[in-house]
Amino acid sequence: MIARPGLLLPALVALAGAGPAAGQEPAPASQSPAVQLEPLVVTATRQLLPRLQVPAAISVLDADDLRGGRPALSLAESLPRIPGLVVRERQNQAQDLQLSIRGFGARASFGVRGVRLYADGIPATMPDGQGQVSHFLLPAAERIEVLRGPFSVLYGNSSGGVVSVFSRPPPASPEAGAEGLLGSDGLWRASASWRGPVATHTGMRLDLQRASADGYREHSAWRRDGAQLQLQGETALGGDWTLLANHLELAADDPQGLTAAQLAGNRRAASQGARLFDTRKTVSQQQLGARLAQAVGDAHGLALVAYTGRRQTFQVLSIPVFVQASPGSGGGVIDLDRDYAGLDARWRWQASATLSLVAGASHERAQELRRGYENFLGDQLGVVGALRRDEDNGVRGNDLYLQVDWQPTERWRVNGGLRHSDVRFESRDRYVRAGNPDDSGARSYSRVSPVLGVLYRLGEGASLYANAGRGFETPTFSELAYRSDGASGLNTLQPALSRHVELGLRWQGPRWRGDVALFQASTRDELVVAASQGGRTVFDNAGLTRRRGLEVSTAVTLAPAWSLAASATWLDARYRRDVPSCAAPPCADGPRIEAGKRLPGIAARFAWAELRWQANGRTDLWLEARATSRFYADDANTAAAPGHALLGLGAEHRLDAAGRWTAWARLDNLLDRQVIGSVIVNDGNGRYFEPAPGRIFMLGLRLDTPL
Repeated sequence: MIARPGLLLPALVALAGAGPAAGQEPAPASQSPAVQLEPLVVTATRQLLPRLQVPAAISVLDADDLRGGRPALSLAESLPRIPGLVVRERQNQAQDLQLSIRGFGARASFGVRGVRLYADGIPATMPDGQGQVSHFLLPAAERIEVLRGPFSVLYGNSSGGVVSVFSRPPPASPEAGAEGLLGSDGLWRASASWRGPVATHTGMRLDLQRASADGYREHSAWRRDGAQLQLQGETALGGDWTLLANHLELAADDPQGLTAAQLAGNRRAASQGARLFDTRKTVSQQQLGARLAQAVGDAHGLALVAYTGRRQTFQVLSIPVFVQASPGSGGGVIDLDRDYAGLDARWRWQASATLSLVAGASHERAQELRRGYENFLGDQLGVVGALRRDEDNGVRGNDLYLQVDWQPTERWRVNGGLRHSDVRFESRDRYVRAGNPDDSGARSYSRVSPVLGVLYRLGEGASLYANAGRGFETPTFSELAYRSDGASGLNTLQPALSRHVELGLRWQGPRWRGDVALFQASTRDELVVAASQGGRTVFDNAGLTRRRGLEVSTAVTLAPAWSLAASATWLDARYRRDVPSCAAPPCADGPRIEAGKRLPGIAARFAWAELRWQANGRTDLWLEARATSRFYADDANTAAAPGHALLGLGAEHRLDAAGRWTAWARLDNLLDRQVIGSVIVNDGNGRYFEPAPGRIFMLGLRLDTPL
């Protein structure tokens, strides 16, 4: 993606801290070696609120959750502890993670769809809804907030949920850090950081890392370099500002999926096409963002966020040579340069001690130059050949939003909001030939997304809430590229319109905290994969779908040295009407998917648990379990990844000697089970399956030292 002026969606203007719940007294030292304070969250309501006062399903992971004995390479390490959220490691860095919330985003064949992503308040999701997590620098992360359910619609287009990563701010005194890790399949990572003051009222944090692996499967090696610079300071008027810059370089081979027969033969193999065409991907991204927050008097506050960035992607696909003989073929090599930018401005008015108002406007844009080439020259495969696609694409979004927070009594809280979104796509086709007509065109989508939530405090340690909202999801440029009827021009897709309802219970005490949420989301004109073959995916609308389920999470201090954390989700996601489906366009006369079939890529049940023993003040041991029921790979529910359960074991030891040393080791898939980690939904060649590794190990050593 290439760069331009920036944008940020409203909710993430402040870095969240932690503090005790209102009226909650610290537990006596004899009860527990540490008191778990109620975290403050900002993602749901655009202001710092104690967890028990947020009328929405939101989960917060702190630094211990993110770094405790984990390599901090992927969101797949920590996010599974959050109910309703599924993140699947594909063992394929060329395609990124599969991330879904309550089933939204599960169909994505690459990147993240249907879920809004943010890093320090800067969107990692483009105006068309396509997101990436590859540039998240997890070693620098302080916390992650995940918002599920109706309140996520306040983030606009494609917000089936929200994932927000916040970096650790610079400390008051200079520090330095270094870390190394080694693991199975040639995995290694080296990282270094410096943080501290650089001027009066100004601090800086610089993080660098390089990671590489040979990969579990054949033809799946990768290397990733990342850097992030953060500057924070105060204005002369008592406000605060943040400047954030990051850089990513990624090179990865693409092993592609396997058929059931190939999986039974050699689960570590790459597809034949991946070997013939040397399928691979490179990404280069640079991004700059800034945030300013300023109080105006005692009752008003202003906040401004701007960003700009560039992302360049080069990818070689395995589309066969004979397929590219068609005049309408776009070739087998993708060369995509994208500039993106945005601006978000908001005003907050504290009308009284019990009433506040937030209003704002945002503008975001992305401009891309997309070229396609043949992936052969004569008899040589996997190289850049003749030009077959040349187009300029632009998408921009303009949003207005309003949110009210009202606390009529000590126990009741009401939160409501509206967001008006306009998204416009424009494409100019510069490759027009005989048999390949002009595919230029434009599409516009506009929608108002309302939400209303009510919370009732049952006491100092519990609250009950209910909310409802209406959201929408536009197609991305990738989904508009090819029409299901085979005609020229942009795909004539309708936006997916959804209605969400949720009922939740949340409690917290000195030793035990938990959440329960019941939810349902009905979607009209769901955007689904109609066909996926040879690296080209065609999308269509799918009538009516419904997702409903139950989420449970808990954390318990069993004894002074023992703790248990667990989460579980029951999710029923089905088509409610018959929808057309076919193997390749045109699709008008294809067979129909029967109502009642499950949405592919979504498991009906999944769970996570961790039992941790703090042997002393310096050593932790833990046992982790993950389980999922089967999940289908196609709309017809004829191919599925079997359910499975995995165990992991780990240890961490901390030592103070010329700095703070942390050493850790872990074994994942302890019983060496053979499982399918993820699927490629509706792959036209039947290469649905992406196998996960057997037993793997990782060792890490980290040093943090004052200067």
